[in-house]
Amino acid sequence: MSETSIRPSREIPEGSQAEGYWQRHQRHLSAGLYWTIHAGCLVALYTGVGAFEIALCLGLFWIRLFGITGGYHRYFAHKTYKTSRTFQFLLAVLGCAAVQKGPLWWAGGHRRHHRYSDQEGDLHSPRKGFWWAHQSWIFSGEFEETEVERIRDFTAYPELLWLNRWHIVVPIALALGCYAVDGLAGLVWGFCISTTLLWHSTYTINSLAHRWGSQRYETGDDSRNNFWLALLTLGEGWHNNHHHYMAAARQGFFWWEIDITYYLLRGLQRVGLIWDVREPPASAVRPGTRDSETRLAA
Repeated sequence: MSETSIRPSREIPEGSQAEGYWQRHQRHLSAGLYWTIHAGCLVALYTGVGAFEIALCLGLFWIRLFGITGGYHRYFAHKTYKTSRTFQFLLAVLGCAAVQKGPLWWAGGHRRHHRYSDQEGDLHSPRKGFWWAHQSWIFSGEFEETEVERIRDFTAYPELLWLNRWHIVVPIALALGCYAVDGLAGLVWGFCISTTLLWHSTYTINSLAHRWGSQRYETGDDSRNNFWLALLTLGEGWHNNHHHYMAAARQGFFWWEIDITYYLLRGLQRVGLIWDVREPPASAVRPGTRDSETRLAA
C-alpha cells in the first residue's frame, strides 16, 4: 500500500463544519446519558451474569480500549504511524464506540493537553483536583467544541467530519447490538458495565498518571510512569515516557515496560494494515536527554 491511498481533499472546512450537534447543543442531555449508563450497571443485580456476559463485557472493553489507545491517541492525536484511508475510518469508528465523543474532538483536545500540560489551558490537569482531572472537566462546558485549528491535518476528510458530528450513532448501534445478541443482560454487561469500566480506566491516565509513579525524564510537567496503570490501559501508563517523546508509537521504551497497544500495532503492521510505525530514537530514550522533537504534539 502507498501513502497516496490516504491523501485527503485539499479543501479545509470551517470550524463549525467539524463540530457535532451533540457537542454544541446537547451538553445536559449528554451528561444525563452518561450517568444513566452508570446507573444501568445496577441492573446487573436483576439480570445476573454468566460466562457469556463476562466475555462480552471484557471483549468489548479491550477492543474499544484499543480504539482509544491505538486509534484516537497514537494515530489521530500523534500520527505515530500511517495507514490507508479505509483503515483510518475504521479506527475512528472503533474510537467512537468507546463513547468518548468524536475523533477530531478527542485528538484536538489531546494536542491541547500536551501544549499546556499541567499549566493554565490544560483540559484535565490534576493540579485542579483529582475529580476535575478524572471527569469533571468533561461537563464544565469549557471544552465542548472541536479545536479545528489543532487538528486540520484530519479535517479535510469528509467521512471523519461526519463521524465527528454524529459520533453518538456508533454507541447507539453498539448498545442495540448488545441487546440483540443477549437481551437485557447483554445491554447491561456488554454496554453499560463495559463502557463504565472503559471510561474510568482511561480517565486514570489524566487523574493518576500525573500524580503517582516515577519520573525518568524531566518534561516540565507532572507526568509519571506507572506499571499498574500501564497494565490497565494497554500501555498508556508509561506516561512520563510519552510526554518526553510523544511522536513514538511505543510508550514502553524498554523491554520490561509492557505496552500491549504497541504490540498490537506491530501485529497490524505485519499484516499490512499500517506502516511507518515510529520508534523513539536512542538519543531520546537515554534519561537526562531532551530531544527537540519531544515537545511536538504530533
